[in-house]
Amino acid sequence: MPTLNNLNMGDQATISHIEGTDAIAMRLMEMGLFEGESIRFVGKAPMGDPLEFEVCGCKISLRSSETERVHITSETKL
Repeated sequence: MPTLNNLNMGDQATISHIEGTDAIAMRLMEMGLFEGESIRFVGKAPMGDPLEFEVCGCKISLRSSETERVHITSETKL
């Protein structure tokens, strides 16, 4: 199943689930990453990490290792 790190700049997808039940998974959910939410890849830092996404009208930055835990469906190229 694809994850957030499979998106290209400007792509939009729907979150299918967050992998794990540890503190990192809880932190991702506290940031608004829930099943069924739409998320868009906005940009990345000059060295490639962290990555910036827009979810629930807010922009958030995630490390590449965190994006591998967010599984997506319904990828849309913009």
